[in-house]
Amino acid sequence: MALDTSETLFTVMTALNACGYDQELDVSDPLRSQIRSEVAKAIQAAPEVKEATRAMCQVYADLQQPDSSRTLAQYVSLALYLNPPPALTPRVRDTELPPDATAVFGFLPLMQKFYQVAGLHAIWERHREAYSALTERYHEPLSKMLFDTEIYLKLPSSGYLGHQFTVYLDPMGAPGQTNARNYGPDYFVVISAGKGSSLKVEQIRHTYLHYLLDPLALKYPATLKRLEPLLDAVKTAPMDESFKNDISLLVTECLIRAIEARTGPMGKASEEARDQAVEASMEQGFILTGYYYDALVQFEKDPAGLRNAYGDMLTGIEVGKEEKRAAQIQFANQADTELLHLSRPLEGKLLVTAEQRLSAGDAETAQKLAQEALDEKSEDPGRALFILAQVATMNRDIQGARNYFQRALEVAQEPKVVAWSHIYLGRIFDLQEDRAAALDHYRAALNAGALLPEAKAAAERGLQQPYEPPSHAQ
Repeated sequence: MALDTSETLFTVMTALNACGYDQELDVSDPLRSQIRSEVAKAIQAAPEVKEATRAMCQVYADLQQPDSSRTLAQYVSLALYLNPPPALTPRVRDTELPPDATAVFGFLPLMQKFYQVAGLHAIWERHREAYSALTERYHEPLSKMLFDTEIYLKLPSSGYLGHQFTVYLDPMGAPGQTNARNYGPDYFVVISAGKGSSLKVEQIRHTYLHYLLDPLALKYPATLKRLEPLLDAVKTAPMDESFKNDISLLVTECLIRAIEARTGPMGKASEEARDQAVEASMEQGFILTGYYYDALVQFEKDPAGLRNAYGDMLTGIEVGKEEKRAAQIQFANQADTELLHLSRPLEGKLLVTAEQRLSAGDAETAQKLAQEALDEKSEDPGRALFILAQVATMNRDIQGARNYFQRALEVAQEPKVVAWSHIYLGRIFDLQEDRAAALDHYRAALNAGALLPEAKAAAERGLQQPYEPPSHAQ
């Protein structure tokens, strides 16, 4: 987990502010107004900046949504797929961008020009210390939330190597809005600071629970298949359509809502209030919330962690019983907006599925799907080769893994793939007692993964001491 800032997000959100985005400006951190003022002076100071701003803001106006929150959400999706400044280029092919980012893609070249002529990098550098101070302010409550969540679930997140959970903080957005995204195995939350406002812990926690629990559901494909008849019971529910078409999403969301009813602020409420929260969740279509709420009561008494208890909870669901319970529910007219956007485009389906199967320990299927994507040349070859290298690693085929990681580096453009390929190669060379070659790869990983907290930390550990196998390292 990392609480971080991003010059890319700063650039995108500052550009929006320059074009009139002022949602919740009066309750934002004072830093937002200060930066807006500096940008306004830069615009007035030079005709070239004025013209670049005019052209950029015309496109912004043309693409603007009636709801300013939806407008910001689109640009957040775009920002999370961009290389850092000054490039500000997509990390993937245009066709692999999530749909909401694709909708505002025309804004990008004009923003790149604006970044250069308005001197946004200099403004960013002037305020980096203030940005760091914001992250320090929120670090303790965030760490406590994550710790409390893992303690309750008896489920440490340390086993999620190569998966990323990052909270980005940027004061240039509306403090009341939180954007969460899931791209393959990575989860991101983007929040904005307000005047003396506290961290939106519950919204961040909701995404963190997805990060912890989504991979667990994928380990039980046969059991999930058995539960698919329950999807018919929620066809008329007001929740997002994705939950009505994917039993894995529905099951996980129900479990998360049950956990939220048992813990956090709701956990301190009266039993009646918690029951009402469960009932409200089920009325929105999350019909297994009641089942999981009762199952968690027993889980809390058992020393086993959720990773061990998860399968029993899932197999304990009686389809007929839950269908009857669902038939008695009068669904609400509307549901809460789901915080987490699953924004990976359909074009990336083979590799996304391969990553999911790899996370679930199904190396054989992951290998088949990654090889298929590579043979068809239909998706990112760097990602496909990286998955094949991970499969080889799981199969203890060290030479095969080394070859695949090296091939991935020849074609990969995505920073995460580049950084982790170098890290894994560094570890392989350490195991082969070639420390000089290992150090070269760790240094390359540090450079490629400068904006990826987990990759950066792994590279720094590699530079400090030779890698040891997990059985000795942990």
